[in-house]
Amino acid sequence: MNLKFPKKVTLFEVGPRDGFQFETKMIPTELKIEIISCLVNAGIKNIQVASFVNPRLVPQMADAEALLQRLPKKKGVTYSGLALNPIGVDRAHSAGLNHIEISISASDIHSRKNANMTFEQAFENGKKMVKLARKHNMHVRAGIQCAFGCVFEGKISQEKILEMTRIFLDLGVDMMAISDTTGMATPAGITDLLEKMMPIAGNTPIAFHLHDIRGLGLVNVTAAMSCGITHFDTSLAGMGGCPFIPGASGNIATEDTAYLMESLNIETGIDIRAVSRCSLKLEEFMGKPFPGKIYRTMS
Repeated sequence: MNLKFPKKVTLFEVGPRDGFQFETKMIPTELKIEIISCLVNAGIKNIQVASFVNPRLVPQMADAEALLQRLPKKKGVTYSGLALNPIGVDRAHSAGLNHIEISISASDIHSRKNANMTFEQAFENGKKMVKLARKHNMHVRAGIQCAFGCVFEGKISQEKILEMTRIFLDLGVDMMAISDTTGMATPAGITDLLEKMMPIAGNTPIAFHLHDIRGLGLVNVTAAMSCGITHFDTSLAGMGGCPFIPGASGNIATEDTAYLMESLNIETGIDIRAVSRCSLKLEEFMGKPFPGKIYRTMS
């Protein structure tokens, strides 16, 4: 097998958002700051730190504004957040955040469970959010959830994913994020979608947000890289997952993904052992192991 891989990839750490909000045990703001600071010191340059959502529904993210005010400032490090409605976009902007993700599910049933809106309602809402974020001069990443299928609806039309991409790009988003929310992606499915999507995206970068529910997370990373993708979301220790997906496991682990890259001589700039220390600290606090593998070998 002769696959051509990039010399360098960028890993977007989503654990402090996607991972933390998945946990029911409340994580103190102080510990969040300690973990994020540790991740910064480990060489991670892009970190999604919070969701700007209703604190009654997601109490783990209730300290979003307070957290942002206390995050370490370091040149070259970018913090981002997630918003599900215009109020969330305004909150992120008012808190001083310059990078926002607006993520919409391509599955109607998943959208109803995740955002309490039909697909049509959520997509219209998403377009309004993009316009609002652009008005605030924010860097906008548009995410498409369930891009490779939904456990409730089955296969999602590829043309639907491509049309959503076209519309977001026409609105002037800075990056697209393709999410395998239910872990149904396969290498063949990824290469097939990217063959059609990359010409549409042009110079706009595409990031992949992959879950490891069916054990193909890192295999799918290699498939995406072979197509030219160089941006991947990862979560320390493999934290996270969608609470509305039965049996959902976490995102691809930061340490596991960085280890894969290292084995392929692909640069990430990440100190795997330093990230592992963050994961072990969280494991101790939570009192349970996480799905990631490499972090346990670094003690």
